[in-house]
Amino acid sequence: MHIEQNILNKVNEWLTPTFDEATQEAITAMMTSAPKELEDSFYKNLEFGTGGMRGIMGVGTNRINKYTLGKNTQGLSDYLHKSFPNEQLKVAIAYDCRHNSDTLAKVVADVFSANGIQVYLFSDMRPTPELSFAVRYLNCHAGIVLTASHNPPEYNGYKVYWQDGGQLVPPQDAEIITIIEELQYNAISFEANENLIQYIDKEIDEAFISSSIENASFNTPQQAKENLKIVFTSLHGTSITLVPDTLAKAGYSNVHVVAEQAIPDGNFPTVKSPNPEEPEALSMAIAIAEETNADIVIGTDPDGDRLGVAVRDLDGKIKLLNGNQTMVIMTTFLLEQWKRADKFQGNEFIGSTIVSTPMMMELAAAYGVECKVGLTGFKWIAKFIKDFPNQKFIGGGEESFGYMVGDAVRDKDAVAAILLVSEIAAQAKASGSSLYQELLNLYIDFGLYKEHLISITKKGKEGSNEIKQMMVDLRENPMKEINGQRVVCIEDYQSSKGKDFMNNEEFEINIPKSNVLIYYLEDGSKICARPSGTEPKIKFYFSVNSHLDNIKNAEKVEKALDNKIAAIISAMKLN
Repeated sequence: MHIEQNILNKVNEWLTPTFDEATQEAITAMMTSAPKELEDSFYKNLEFGTGGMRGIMGVGTNRINKYTLGKNTQGLSDYLHKSFPNEQLKVAIAYDCRHNSDTLAKVVADVFSANGIQVYLFSDMRPTPELSFAVRYLNCHAGIVLTASHNPPEYNGYKVYWQDGGQLVPPQDAEIITIIEELQYNAISFEANENLIQYIDKEIDEAFISSSIENASFNTPQQAKENLKIVFTSLHGTSITLVPDTLAKAGYSNVHVVAEQAIPDGNFPTVKSPNPEEPEALSMAIAIAEETNADIVIGTDPDGDRLGVAVRDLDGKIKLLNGNQTMVIMTTFLLEQWKRADKFQGNEFIGSTIVSTPMMMELAAAYGVECKVGLTGFKWIAKFIKDFPNQKFIGGGEESFGYMVGDAVRDKDAVAAILLVSEIAAQAKASGSSLYQELLNLYIDFGLYKEHLISITKKGKEGSNEIKQMMVDLRENPMKEINGQRVVCIEDYQSSKGKDFMNNEEFEINIPKSNVLIYYLEDGSKICARPSGTEPKIKFYFSVNSHLDNIKNAEKVEKALDNKIAAIISAMKLN
């Protein structure tokens, strides 16, 4: 096959002595035996997306390896020196259970230390939220976590956190990316200064667990805690290091840990995907819950920042909740606790994202607080906390099974969220209700909102072009009607412009630019399209809603909404 000259130029650079022999040998082998793979490894540079940098491990500019991460770290080191002159710079580094995460974390630590930066490196794998906590606890200037979240086993990734414990946001992200792109590989300092690398573990663990209990415990009677039967699975990931201890210290003794999935393993051998959004991922835990008559099933993704929750419905059958449902349950509970404690001062807010349920806005209005809505990713909720220091953040989340309780951690945090959802379930059971019953009560008050996500995977260079074309078509040839319902408004977050077709008016969107389109239909349905920032996918989010007058009708109304979503997907030819 013909390989473009600009790709060959990159390949030839990687065959110079700047790169080690193993790297050069791997490239030479690909040139003869796998030219398509060679092209995919070099046709572009890995980019920072919504969750940092994520990619397949291997050699090349479009892969995760010691050189691409070394270049990121050298660029970040240069930026830190420029941003904080004459300060002793400090960074914290964590990593997850993935293949090479520990060795890549050490490479990153080596580069920082070679640049005179004090490094606090976790001695073993830890959940991502603990890294966010550690950045602020240790007064660091930045933090790094090596993780690819719930991606397949061949992936790894690199997330960057700033002083506030939140992930990079504008303008720092663009400034750092510019420095990284201008950097030559031979400018990376790999020679570690071991005197500047300090290993951390128990002190941070204990402080993090104490903080989680302080933020997510709400006067649940001890008997109620002991009566709640929990099944927990870490899906071979990092949360096993903290969640059982946190629950135990908070008083939850009736916890069954799925032993087969408690062993950290980057191959994730018992699941197709270590993603708590997928019902299959929790099937082993649900089977144990059936055997033990448990009340609630909770699972986390490999880096311990997202949680999946399954509870018993009104017929006693176990039902997996989606991220929007857990988010509204947790948010309502927090708002109610604040109200009961008379803590509202008129300056509180909750956080959500443009692809999450509109029900969050209804909750905010009902409790007289603001709901700040940002782009996908918790870095934008963290930015709200940073940008509005005179306002108090209560809690918030997004549809992708993430939640943040208070501001001690500035990223989605499964540890505190698991404790919070356990508190809600324990209190509900003690009062003769259930977590599912509480959700249905909310639907009576605010309407039954049903959300659904579909992801269409398009791999490699060709797939990337197909995804771009799909977004171009949705922009340049907008649909006027979907499933018999008129499109009344379109918001384009790339151009920062919206169009209200009912009043024939255009309006500005005051949210940072992003490749996202949202269609609103006349019946209140909402459809959002966006390419993933971290995976070779285009995602479509659907939200529909209906009035619910009686809990007995919930199943019928939910089925009608499911059918409506299916009809919308069919009308958009996304089947």
